[in-house]
Amino acid sequence: MLLLLQATQAADSVQVAADNLMKEAIANADGLDKLSLITQQLVDFGIRAGERILVAVLVFVVGRFLISLINKFIRRLMDKRKVDVSIKTFVKSLVNILLTILLIISVVGALGVETTSFAALLASAGVAVGMALSGNLQNFAGGLVILLFKPYKVGDWIESQGVSGTVKEIQIFHTILSTADNKVIYVPNGAMSSGVVTNYNAQVTRRVEWVVGIEYGEDYEKVQEIVYDILVADKRILNEPAPFVALHALDASSVNVVARVWVNSGDYWDVYFDINKAIYETFNEKGINFPFPQLTVHQGN
Repeated sequence: MLLLLQATQAADSVQVAADNLMKEAIANADGLDKLSLITQQLVDFGIRAGERILVAVLVFVVGRFLISLINKFIRRLMDKRKVDVSIKTFVKSLVNILLTILLIISVVGALGVETTSFAALLASAGVAVGMALSGNLQNFAGGLVILLFKPYKVGDWIESQGVSGTVKEIQIFHTILSTADNKVIYVPNGAMSSGVVTNYNAQVTRRVEWVVGIEYGEDYEKVQEIVYDILVADKRILNEPAPFVALHALDASSVNVVARVWVNSGDYWDVYFDINKAIYETFNEKGINFPFPQLTVHQGN
C-alpha cells in the first residue's frame, strides 16, 4: 500500500507541471483551439479521476486482504501461546479497529487528499469526538482494568449492573453476557470495572442452603435425621465441611428447619433442585406435614 501511495504522489507532481503548461496554452490560444484544449483538459481530468478511483479501490481490496491475514496471524499466535480467551477477544477487537483506521487513511490518500491535512483534521476532530465519546474512553480504560486484574474471565457466570449471565466476550468497550434464557447483553466495561461484580465461578465450591417449614407438633429430631440422611445419600455433596441441619426459626405458621451443604460450583443448581424434590417426596412418605398459613380466631361469650 505504501508503494502505491508513493507512486501516486510522484505522478501527482508530474501532473501538476503538466496542468500548468496546459493552463498557459489555453491562455494563449484562441477560438476553436481554446475549446479543443479545454475539452482535452476535461478528458484528462476524467482519466486522472478514474485512475485515482481504481488505485483507491485497489488499496482498499489489498488492505482488507492484509488486515485479514494480520488478524489470522495474531489469532494463531495467541492460540499457540495459549493466551487467555478474555485477552484474545480484546486484542482482536483492538487490532481490527486500528488497522481499519489506517486503511481508511490510505484510501483517502489514494484518492488524492493530502494525508497530512487529513491527519490534522482527524486530530482536531478527535478532540471534539473524544469529549463526545468520553464514556467510551472510560469503557476502553475499564476493559484494560478487567484484563489486568481479572475479576472475571470468559466462561464465568457473573452478576453485575442488575443483570447476570455467562461471559462470552470481553471487547474493548463492552462485556458480552449470555443469559440463562439465551439473551445477549452488552454491559459497558467502565461500569463493570468500577461497579460491584459477583463472580459465581471464582471459587471451586459453593454453599447450598434450604429452609424447610414443618407443622408445629412435628418431631424435630425425626425431621432432622430424615433431612440429614437425604443429604448424606447424595454423592455430589461434599463431606468436608460436613452437612449442617438445625432448627432455623419458629415462624408464625411453621417451624423452619435449615440445611446447609457444600458442593462443587458446577453442581450447585442440580443439587439444589434434586434435594428439594427428595425432601418433598420423603416427607410425604414419612407422614411429615408441611404447614399452611393459619389464623386462629378466639370468639368470646
